[in-house]
Amino acid sequence: MQSEVDAYLSHLRNERQMSAHTLDAYWRDLGLVMAFCEKQQCSAWGALRSAQVRQLIAEQHRQGKSSRSLARLLSSLRGLYRYLNQEGRCDHDPAAGISAPKGEKRLPRLLDTDRAMQLLDGGVEDDFIGHRDQAMLELFYSSGLRLAELVGLNVDQLDLPAGLVQVQGKGNKERVLPVGRKAREALEAWLPLRALSNPADGAVFVSQQGRRLGARAVQLRVRQAGVRELGQHLHPHMLRHSFASHMLESSQDLRSVQELLGHADIGTTQIYTHLDFQHLAKVYDQAHPRAKRKQSSEHEQ
Repeated sequence: MQSEVDAYLSHLRNERQMSAHTLDAYWRDLGLVMAFCEKQQCSAWGALRSAQVRQLIAEQHRQGKSSRSLARLLSSLRGLYRYLNQEGRCDHDPAAGISAPKGEKRLPRLLDTDRAMQLLDGGVEDDFIGHRDQAMLELFYSSGLRLAELVGLNVDQLDLPAGLVQVQGKGNKERVLPVGRKAREALEAWLPLRALSNPADGAVFVSQQGRRLGARAVQLRVRQAGVRELGQHLHPHMLRHSFASHMLESSQDLRSVQELLGHADIGTTQIYTHLDFQHLAKVYDQAHPRAKRKQSSEHEQ
């Protein structure tokens, strides 16, 4: 079995030009399968059956292996069998049709309203970088932009008198979003300073040399603002999540939040209903007389 794995990995390295990192992951996954096969007294890839693969996945799941790791393991195994079938060394795939157990959906991290206000109401340095960074933060939170949407934004996509911005989202789909008063004010303070940098193109957010800011530069500035104002690392998507959760909390209008975020599937937006429920549950625990009574009795014990 080892010789087939070695040949497969050599094929991936030489013909598919896969990275060393990916090859190492495949090697670990397939090594785990071979160790399982040895315990099962299965000495050839052609002898491995679907029931045994399901048993392996179940065992690994019980041992705490994540859903993502198990999905990768199955992908590694299916890749090996595709290769073996093409080479005429095997005529079946015992991993076909087997899925990894679904893991718990991670809820996105976000700022509560007070923390968001603390971030945005911090002191703004009256200079090029200070006004630029404030405009970026305000626009992220005001309109729920993705990082790529903000980086790709041009001045002609802004209509500040109308309080609107036109962005190009995933799949080149365009949508028009409202821009709140605070974000408009921040942009109005920033744009004259931007013009002084002699911008190379129509980018809204540029460096002091006039070049469009890249995604990494924006991420760095957002992270630094989080550390400075909140004492925590912050990333652009956290501001987008905060925007969505706060909008849903206030409006209870899932469809409108879906449109604002540019989600093609409302199922993607529904993650924020879980976040909203967490907020409501916290309020309930703090405010409901029976809930408070239970907490106080626990403290008395």
